[in-house]
Amino acid sequence: MTTAETPVRGRMTAAPGRAFRLHVVSRGVPVAVAAIGGCAVALRVVLHWNPAGSGPGARIIPLLMVAGVASIVGIATRSPFGESERATGQRLAALRLVTTITLTLLAVGGLAAGSAGAHLQYGILGLARDVGGLVGVALVVAAIAGGTLSWLGPLSFWAMSSYAINERWTTPWLWPDRPPHDIGAALTATLVFVLGLGLLTARGARDSVDD
Repeated sequence: MTTAETPVRGRMTAAPGRAFRLHVVSRGVPVAVAAIGGCAVALRVVLHWNPAGSGPGARIIPLLMVAGVASIVGIATRSPFGESERATGQRLAALRLVTTITLTLLAVGGLAAGSAGAHLQYGILGLARDVGGLVGVALVVAAIAGGTLSWLGPLSFWAMSSYAINERWTTPWLWPDRPPHDIGAALTATLVFVLGLGLLTARGARDSVDD
């Protein structure tokens, strides 16, 4: 191997890592991670105020924190380069997939940490289901209307779910009202997440440079 070949190979090896770093920075992922931490702290405060986990707000208010982290994940899909970024190659789809899954896992982990030692209705299993489903809602909205507007999906779904919880509806389509072991609710939330992740990975958020 000649000395001229070594730097070339080094640049080729470093390219994926550099692309990932640029992608993370362009999506504002560090800010998103900090915002998820803020939601986790807010959840901790809410559960501290209501340690018994009782009353009408015991389910609805923590669910608002879930909608918050889902909105953050959705907004982090926004591309500052608009539609032109879609022509940059197939690697972009993998970057979207890895970034979105990572943020979703951080959202679940952050809220789980915020609820540690407190009474959270439906527990960690219900929390993971709700986060995944609401992130899926945010991703679907991001793919259709853009990452900038993706927060409308989780917050609208939270409002509908709050009504369903108060009225004691039993539909799996509004899964936050269902117990964590409800198979229909779990499947619905999973399907929404997979749909949103698939759309976001394949198409990206529908944003323009002006947005």
